[in-house]
Parts: sequence; structure tokens; C-alpha cells
Amino acid sequence: MTDPILLTPGPLTTSTQTRSAMLVDWGSWDRAFNDMTASVCRDLVAIVNAQADHVCVPLQGSGTFAVEAALGTLVPRGAKVLVPDNGSYCKRMVRILRYIGREAVVLPHGEQEPADPARIDAALAADSAITHVAQVHCETGTGILNPLAQIAAVVAGRGRGLVIDAMSSYGAIPIDARSLRFDALIAASGKCLEGVPGMGFIIARQKTLEASAGNTYSLAMDLLDQWQYMQKTGQWRFTPPTHVLAALRAAIDQYQAQGGLPARLARYTENCRALVAGMRALGLRTFLPDALQAPIIVTFHSPPDPSYDFTEFYRQVRERGFVLYPGKLTAVDTFRVGCIGAIDAGTIRKAVAAVADSLRDMGVRRLAHE
Repeated sequence: MTDPILLTPGPLTTSTQTRSAMLVDWGSWDRAFNDMTASVCRDLVAIVNAQADHVCVPLQGSGTFAVEAALGTLVPRGAKVLVPDNGSYCKRMVRILRYIGREAVVLPHGEQEPADPARIDAALAADSAITHVAQVHCETGTGILNPLAQIAAVVAGRGRGLVIDAMSSYGAIPIDARSLRFDALIAASGKCLEGVPGMGFIIARQKTLEASAGNTYSLAMDLLDQWQYMQKTGQWRFTPPTHVLAALRAAIDQYQAQGGLPARLARYTENCRALVAGMRALGLRTFLPDALQAPIIVTFHSPPDPSYDFTEFYRQVRERGFVLYPGKLTAVDTFRVGCIGAIDAGTIRKAVAAVADSLRDMGVRRLAHE
């Protein structure tokens, strides 16, 4: 049996070239490995045109590790952070802030509602004690894309700091530091760059990072200490994710050879179109209207048929070669299908056929509410 295709928002399906890069062992003090770390960091900063004012700090662990490190290091103790909340990853940022002792102000939005720049502006105007906004760019709990450029303009206009969770958008959705001001942008190796999971990274405003001494509660999560040590020695402070970094180097090489961000966005957009068109043709309904849908992951309403069970649906689709994702919503029964990874629209159409066959074999006939 061949390995299944991962239609998930990370981990995701990687290329043979990326996987092959992990067949070599690296020493953490080795000059070649340290040079590879430096080259990856340079390229990560360049993807968002942030070379003038920002630096890249890589960190071992998942994307959530990087989010916690950014908030803990770059947001001072005693700060007050506004979090526009329209999904599960916004809620996770709120949990992190409370864990690390930073005051969080939640600005509630509906799960089908993009974060509203006007409401953010009003919240900042009403409370001068708010020092930062923490914004998720693409909320993968639903697949909604928040209007980052407009939000960043509001935050900059009010003179507040901006921390961006760009986990599922970095590398595929345009973000340009020359026109969009931020203190930190956070992403990870196993998303739209199509590396493997295990390394987060923070593209931090250098002046903000240099002023962050004493903010964090954690040695392991101290981005300033990590960056200063790397600047001094070229090495990671603690055991680095060597194979993950090597895979990311290979993935970035392919990303650049394939045409960079415009080409990656075009392929994911075509994947998303093929997915939505195919699933709607079966009778399944998307959770979001097309105007709000990012080409990263699509949420579908679960069929209301009594024969439908997600666990069995997942098993049947997996047996046919594809791995889906459960829903992340609290009030609506859904499942999710990713559009990202080393896949194309042809792969997506095969996945839709696998969904159709699985639902048929389960006896699911009613696919949508009347």
C-alpha cells in the first residue's frame, strides 16, 4: 500500500526531494549545518521582504511553541493584548496569554465573520491601556482569511504593536513588511513551505527583540537569548532539529525553483477551486462563502444523514488513499479538507472521488440540510 495523501493543514504531503533531505545526519556544531541554518533564516525573512528591519529566530517545536515564545518574549509583562477572535487558533492565543500572565482582551467575532478593522480600531480608541494586537491571519479552524493589511494599518495608526500568527498563510498569501508594519510574524516549517513539522520561526522587528530582555518567564522560549547566541556562535542554544532544518532547506529550494509565492498561491488556489467544485457537485456544502475562503483548508458541513459517522468516513477515505481532518467548530458538525502540500488539482479530484465512494459505501444519501 502506498502512503496516503495528507489533505490536512500540516503535517502535509511532502515531495520525495524534501523527504530525501532527511537521510543525512548532521552535527549541531558542524559548520555546514550552521551555514544551512543561516541560509534558511535569510530566505525566510526575504519571503516577506523584511530584510530592512527584521530578523529571523528559529525555534525547536511546533508552531504553537513559536507563538508562545513570541508572545512571551516580545510582549512585555504588564502589557494588554487585544485578540480579535473568530476561531480556535485565536482562542489558543488567548489561552497562551493567560498562561504567561499577559492580560488578554477578547474581541468576539462570529466563526463566519472576518476580523473587522473598524471594530479593532474602536477597541483601541476606547482603551489606551491596550499595547498590542495579536492577530491570526488565516484561521484554519474554519479556513477564513482575515484582512491583515487593513488591520495592520489600523494598529500602526494607533501606535500599538502587532503580533501576527501567519502559520497557515506564510509563503502562500502575500505579506510584505515594506508596506505592512508588524513586531512579529510567526510561522512554521510544516505548512505552506511544504517542509516537515518540528520547527517554528519568528520574524521579529530587531529593535523590539533587542528591547525584550527580561520579558519572558522561560529559558527555552527566550527568543532574545536564542538570537543573541546564534549571532555570536552561529549555533542553536540547545539540540537543533537537524533533519527538520535540512528538509526545510530542500523545501525552500523547490519553492524558489517553482516560482516562489505567486506560483504557490496559484497552485493552492487551483486546488481549492477543484475541491470546492467537486464536493459541491456531490451535494456537500461549504461552511464559508467563497469570498471569505482562503485557499488553505476548506470546512464542509457534515452530511445530516443518520448513516454518516466521521470516524467511519475518515477510515473509508483513508483506505482509498487520503487523510482528512475533523471539524474544529463548537456549534456545527463539520469536517475539513486541506488544499496545501505537494499536491495538485488532479490529486484533489481523486480525493473527491474517494469521498464519493466512501459516502456511497456507508449508505449516506442525504448530504445537505434542505
